[in-house]
Amino acid sequence: MVTTFYPPYSFGGDGIYIQRLSRALAARGHHIEVIHDTDGYRSMTGKTPQALPSDDGITVHSLGAGYPLLASLGVQQLGRPIAHKAALTRLLTDRFDVINYHNISLIGGPGVWPIGTGVKLHTAHEHWLVCPSHILWRNNREICDEKRCIRCQLAHKRPPQAWRATNRIEQLAPHVDRFLMLSQSSADNHARFGFPAPMTVFPSFLPKAETAATPPPENAPPYFLFVGRLEVIKGLQDVIPIWGDDMPAELWIAGDGDYAPELRRLAAGNGKVKFLGRLPMDELPGLYAGAIAALTPSRCYEVFPMVVLEAFREATPIIARALGPYPEIVDSTGGGVLFSDGPGLKEALMRMATDRGFRDQAGAAGRTAFEARWSEDVVLAQYFETIAEIADAKGQDDLATRARMAA
Repeated sequence: MVTTFYPPYSFGGDGIYIQRLSRALAARGHHIEVIHDTDGYRSMTGKTPQALPSDDGITVHSLGAGYPLLASLGVQQLGRPIAHKAALTRLLTDRFDVINYHNISLIGGPGVWPIGTGVKLHTAHEHWLVCPSHILWRNNREICDEKRCIRCQLAHKRPPQAWRATNRIEQLAPHVDRFLMLSQSSADNHARFGFPAPMTVFPSFLPKAETAATPPPENAPPYFLFVGRLEVIKGLQDVIPIWGDDMPAELWIAGDGDYAPELRRLAAGNGKVKFLGRLPMDELPGLYAGAIAALTPSRCYEVFPMVVLEAFREATPIIARALGPYPEIVDSTGGGVLFSDGPGLKEALMRMATDRGFRDQAGAAGRTAFEARWSEDVVLAQYFETIAEIADAKGQDDLATRARMAA
């Protein structure tokens, strides 16, 4: 696994996804090594986090320079490994059956793809392959519909990337055997913004719950749940103002972030809106299980938010903005309701809160879809079959046989 962010040097869902994938593979007896950058996290936060306990079967290589800001800036500007080139070459060459790239933005950019041997996969957790700011959020205020990258990067307070003016991705993408997109929406956006390589839509996953989630006590008030980082792109500022006295449930918000002060200001004096702060992962299943529905009002293009699977696993439906992957998720599963504006959101909230039969039916549909499409065993079988198909095409018969046995 080659990535910029990996716990504890990580901010969001991509690091957690890679950790889950690594643990799932290691639990099945595979040898896993994670190679990740620490400079990006240290330069952004000014902190070095406390090391986490090691996982059995996973070797973690944390690459860092004595000058993290300069090292990160060099990769960001040139799109190739700088401080980590020697380590990456040593670690990746002739050692692995499979190399799975993830967020490579600061560990080496597209220049990391040619290094190493084996079947090569790239999992796109964001839109970084076509967007310097990763999220197609133009000028830090609106959805992007055409490239104006230099002005936009300045609005995001990031230096424009020199290598983006070249055809570097087009030149180096052939070193990757398969680009895995976590939703059709993500694949469509990449194509629309000119990504040149073939793409395969590949499902995200969660492990099945080992024990039943424990919801809040029965005397707790009914509530809707939001889980995630509190940022302007997540759209909670469109939710809180409609939470009036007529709402028959509370809004519980689990998470923290730069936009939290503004959201708290919006909710000031509203006893039905509760901020829970950032919670341990093991507390979230119970919150999902007890919620009427999980809210996903993102204003920008998500790739495939893990909160959907976390909710579906607990038979909790979603109420989602009709944007990005949410229409394909809801339309194909029946596991929730879409909205496009404030009145549509309020109508969806009221229906979920007052029609228990509808809510339970949607929740059950989400749970059924999770088990059939996004559970760990199902997705890992597809993962190994993908590896086998690539190995077949490359004439690596032994690897193809072993991959199919693992599936």
